[in-house]
Amino acid sequence: MMSRSYTNLLDLASGNFPAMGNSFKERRRMPRVMSVPGIVTEVDDDQAVSVSSDNPSTVSTDRMIIVANQLPLKAKRREDNQGWNFSWNEDSLLLQLKDGLPEEMEVLYVGSLRVDIDPAEQDDVSQYLLDKFKCVPTFLPADVLAKFYDGFCKRQLWPLFHYMLPFSTANSHRFDRSLWEAYVLANKLFFQKVVEIINPEDDFIWVHDYHLMVLPTFIRRRFNRVKLGFFLHSPFPSSEIYRTLPVREEILKALLNSDIIGFHTFDYARHFLSCCSRMLGLEYQSKRGYLGLEYYGRTISIKIMPVGIHMGRIETVMKMADEECKARELKQQFEGKTILLGVDDMDIFKGINLKILAMEQMLKQHPKWQGRAVLVQVVNPARGKGIHLEEIHAEIEESCSRINRMYGRPGYEPIIFIDRSVSVAEKVAYYSLAECVIVTAVRDGMNLTPYEYIACRQGISGNGSCSDIRSPKKSMLVISEFIGCSPSLSGAIRVNPWNVEATAEAMNEAISMSDGEKQLRHEKHYRYVSTHDVAYWSRSFLQDMERACADLLRKRCWGIGLSFGFRVVALDPNFRKLSIDAMVSSYKRARSRAILLDYDGTVMPQNSINKSPSNEVISLLDTLCADPRNVVFIVSGRGRNSLSDWFLPCKNLGIAAEHGYFLRWSQSAQWEICGKNMDFGWMQIAEPVMKLYTEATDGSNIETKESALVWQYRDADLGFGSSQAKEMLDHLESVLANEPVAVKSGQFIVEVKPQDVSKGLVAERIFSSMAENGKQADFVLCVGDDRSDEDMFEIISSSISRNILSANSSVFACTVGQKPSKAKYYLDDTTEVISMLESLAEESDSSPDLEEIGDSFQRQVRL
Repeated sequence: MMSRSYTNLLDLASGNFPAMGNSFKERRRMPRVMSVPGIVTEVDDDQAVSVSSDNPSTVSTDRMIIVANQLPLKAKRREDNQGWNFSWNEDSLLLQLKDGLPEEMEVLYVGSLRVDIDPAEQDDVSQYLLDKFKCVPTFLPADVLAKFYDGFCKRQLWPLFHYMLPFSTANSHRFDRSLWEAYVLANKLFFQKVVEIINPEDDFIWVHDYHLMVLPTFIRRRFNRVKLGFFLHSPFPSSEIYRTLPVREEILKALLNSDIIGFHTFDYARHFLSCCSRMLGLEYQSKRGYLGLEYYGRTISIKIMPVGIHMGRIETVMKMADEECKARELKQQFEGKTILLGVDDMDIFKGINLKILAMEQMLKQHPKWQGRAVLVQVVNPARGKGIHLEEIHAEIEESCSRINRMYGRPGYEPIIFIDRSVSVAEKVAYYSLAECVIVTAVRDGMNLTPYEYIACRQGISGNGSCSDIRSPKKSMLVISEFIGCSPSLSGAIRVNPWNVEATAEAMNEAISMSDGEKQLRHEKHYRYVSTHDVAYWSRSFLQDMERACADLLRKRCWGIGLSFGFRVVALDPNFRKLSIDAMVSSYKRARSRAILLDYDGTVMPQNSINKSPSNEVISLLDTLCADPRNVVFIVSGRGRNSLSDWFLPCKNLGIAAEHGYFLRWSQSAQWEICGKNMDFGWMQIAEPVMKLYTEATDGSNIETKESALVWQYRDADLGFGSSQAKEMLDHLESVLANEPVAVKSGQFIVEVKPQDVSKGLVAERIFSSMAENGKQADFVLCVGDDRSDEDMFEIISSSISRNILSANSSVFACTVGQKPSKAKYYLDDTTEVISMLESLAEESDSSPDLEEIGDSFQRQVRL
């Protein structure tokens, strides 16, 4: 039987997912999403039941819903094969992070189980886990699970995020669209489970790791104002690596539907921000120590906080190991030996063989350790069907056998390879005995092994039957510089694991170091590890999530866009879309009107190659100018010659060129120079600086205007161009400090222009001239799209209080595009601007004799 979900996979992968019904109202008895393997319960896409912040809250206190690939549970089939036994997995980070959350906060978990549950048992298991553990299991069909986890997660994302490109011609390494479709479907199934329990007004949702990176889009599309955080526990690769992913933008945009995105290190965050800049054109800002991305009126916080360990759990396990006397047994086994320890998962990125080769090199270069030093390498079983695992395992075994044959002797093996599951108590005993822990991962998100080792070497207090685990108070670490915990362990010896010789020397240095030095390094590390534990991490993340979400609650929000291009636009409550009907009504009543229009991005699309105005725009402006009650201006940063040529047919059109340095009231009038400074000697200083950066920045150019110089880098590499622009801005401000000019950055430009010139001053001059001639404007329409137009919007708001505009004026300051602005209104794009002008032109469609009256009016205003 063909799964209904599979018939719609391509739609899912392109983001055409249906909205969910009101199942969240039924909190206790949860319907099973998977009725039989592979069949997804379909729901209607009914926008009428969309959940918004206007819905009344049904829960009085905040709750935290933690969503991850796997629940923090252990499951075991009962001996009589009649049902299951479940228990908490005390070693799960998801369970441990509860210690950092407020005691009164209810925590629910959504995730999958590590075992297969028969469909007939899924309802009972779901209800039991909800009642007993507050866990909501997500049941994935076997075929979806294989493609989702072992396929897309482990064979696509995991290697790529660890800097491994699919150079191999093997089909299993190349991007497979069907795996991506399964990934999207799995994320949708997790989302359906969230919907069953969520109260969108009060709940926080915290999504974990790379398995669920598109889940934020599903959630945000359904609940626009939900409080949503995401934390990535793996590395995030550089943009040069990440950009090779065919679904790169879909994943980035999905993550940006979170309110806060967390990373272990600044490097990972920096790579993510670079990807957002290069692929989406977004620039980050730092405000009071917080990093943020502005995205359609929302500020997405970027959190940098390495996770810690659970000190209480370590203490418990140490006591358990102490009671079992594991340390004493191992000490007898390795009596007289210096133990170096490695504890790693079986994974191609853990660098296990590099560590073994470094051990061989140390024994070769420092023969004194032969017969004395032992590397105990514990390998945890692989978590999934990763790539090249069999080859890596065979390579490790071959290296161990060869080195043991070469340097071993009766009663001594330099390398002990433990290839089995090791109990926590036994692992703690190894930690307590080891003189040094070695981590040579070539890439790892965090790696908590060094933290656990430091805590165990600190020992435990009190008296017991076995004292061996209580005595150590010193430790040494040799760790790869490519793992997430490396920056926080400043006393460790950092190595490039690819440099086997250097790693060998570091290992020798670590075990040869004096006890006093080892103790000082250990104390420094223990202070950090004990204070920056998992509770500290989760508490800090929740605090930042609350801060990040607070601003959104004060804004009006609505969703726009299709597929994974969906995003929520958040705007000030007073900022709304321009009502054409209301504006036309005010336009009809007005006796004296001022219409100020920007050019590029307002009446002319920014990405248009032909920058000259269309016949339609010319006709509309000519009609508006012919109305005797109108003063119409194009206010642009462009030069006066091009603007004059383009608008030659519009004889009554006013033009303010180069941001108002040149101004002309009509075609028959002379150009006026509004700038006070006529000395352009500063250009001889600024131009050589700009040429220097132009030569060094491929794709950039200089535009020389009569009153200004503009450096443009739209066609340059986005990251490098932005960096060069910031550097140039500082450089120009320095060399032009004593000149009467302003240096400003804009959208892909750096501009130097006279200080007393701005579009705001142009608007003020036009309004003042109209008022002085008894034609004070009682209708103002001002439309623009970039930073320079914000000056006009600001002047308009202050002109009424200064009596330049009538107190009863109808003012329509309008920006193009839904973005934060000083304007009160917005239109989506240039198409809507043209439609708006058409509506005004219909009211101003004048007879030829009115044009003569219009000429007289323009002359009056100029005088």
